[in-house]
Amino acid sequence: MSFKVMGITAGRKNSNSEILLKEALLVCQEQGAEVSMINLKDYNIIDCTGCTSCTIGMSCGKNTGCVLADKDDKDRIMQVMLDQDAVIFSAPTYALMPSSIFLKFMHRNLAYEASFLQKIGAVPHHDRVGALIAVGGSYRSWQSLSLECMQITTVTNSFKVVDMYMATGVPAPAQVLLFEEKLARAREIGQNVMKALNTPPEGRKWLGDPDAGWCPNCHSNSLCLGDTQWGGLRYPIECTVCGAGGDLEKTADGKWKFVIAPNGLERDRTTEEGRGVHCEEIATVQGGFFMDPAKRQAVAEKLPKYTKIQFKGL
Repeated sequence: MSFKVMGITAGRKNSNSEILLKEALLVCQEQGAEVSMINLKDYNIIDCTGCTSCTIGMSCGKNTGCVLADKDDKDRIMQVMLDQDAVIFSAPTYALMPSSIFLKFMHRNLAYEASFLQKIGAVPHHDRVGALIAVGGSYRSWQSLSLECMQITTVTNSFKVVDMYMATGVPAPAQVLLFEEKLARAREIGQNVMKALNTPPEGRKWLGDPDAGWCPNCHSNSLCLGDTQWGGLRYPIECTVCGAGGDLEKTADGKWKFVIAPNGLERDRTTEEGRGVHCEEIATVQGGFFMDPAKRQAVAEKLPKYTKIQFKGL
């Protein structure tokens, strides 16, 4: 069976992010995959307007799509991206997070939310594999949110992330070519993507370092104190990426580890079932406003005070 594997990068042309992505894609191609690659810098991507029309539509059982679908290249890219068996994302890190063009592109994914659209019968289920490559000039302390930001933006389209790699210490253009071990790690990304594709969807699992990250579910390095969620659910500690809930426990050797509670994956954002709960939350919270004339009238009465306020600008 021939698989379709796409590479999407947001880095400089012929530089570190592109080079590592190409190394990974070459392995996929060598193993028989149909490979393609785009650089987001070549396309026009408009910022999300925050109009919420996509979620309003989906919460009402309709696929309204994105209001910007015919205004830029996002929809054209998505039609290809969502038809892939696997996508490898590669982005440079700027001030702890991936580049703004990567985030701008991925933050428009809500209009294509797989679990929401499947819930209303608008699209069929499609199993997808994902992998991530982050590149930065410094070390983890200055890239601490890069892979985490990249991973959470992939869950919307139901990508099963099987591996991710952070290339550090390569600030100069194409400097990664001086480090064979970094190139080899990128090739390993390609190998793991193909290994996952050749595994039935129900058997696909994390193929990177089993001890990577704090979270044993999504392998992110980011945890936060828990807070009350919609419906009253609360955990002492949460993974900021997948939403796994649990607590910190000290091991016999005196180290700390994050232990997921028995019900800690109830709202696992990496699963369509977990994100489906969020669809219900949006329908309740957002619908509770739009369907309540009294609430809308109260806002309309208070809003003029703020529309009249005009402060001096530049």
